[in-house]
Amino acid sequence: MKREKIQETNKFPHFIGCWHIEPLSLCEEVISFFENNYSKHKTGRSGEGPKSSENKKSTDITVNPIDLRLSSHYSIKKYMDALHSCYKDYLSLWPFLKGIMPQADIGSFNIQRYLSGGHFKGIHTERTSIHTLHRVLVWMTYLNTVDEGGETFFPHYQLRIKPEKGKTLIWPADWTHAHSGEVVRAGSKYIITGWMHYPV
Repeated sequence: MKREKIQETNKFPHFIGCWHIEPLSLCEEVISFFENNYSKHKTGRSGEGPKSSENKKSTDITVNPIDLRLSSHYSIKKYMDALHSCYKDYLSLWPFLKGIMPQADIGSFNIQRYLSGGHFKGIHTERTSIHTLHRVLVWMTYLNTVDEGGETFFPHYQLRIKPEKGKTLIWPADWTHAHSGEVVRAGSKYIITGWMHYPV
């Protein structure tokens, strides 16, 4: 077997969309929701079984779509409306995707807090088994600016993204976009994150 080069091109897209949601006060409202719902807190887990605690150190709240009908979740509903605008713009960047996925469903998603020393440092992707096969896109918003550390690192692209309040990312869920959340070295890091898939 011999590797063969295909035609060179100057265009190497990474397919990672980035926006700043508005108004930024949405971020503060989501953080307040997290802090005011201590009973919903749980230790963050990854899909890696016993190694989960080694690779991810966070506190999470899981939100189910049906919860958005509750008055207690109004701030999350407002955030999701802002996220939808980002999704529509992402489709405008990639007309082929717009043709096959003009709408997307979102299942359960997470609000996460990483204290100093927290991380999701295991390099992972969002579509790794039959149970996650339905995921097409990943979305994430940094709810605060991190003092030091906490970058999202995409090793295939040698791309590090600094956590800044309101910065919102959408990217493909597959192995091409393996990534990690680097250790928070000062302050705390709050994010809200989940997945988009074809409507059922």
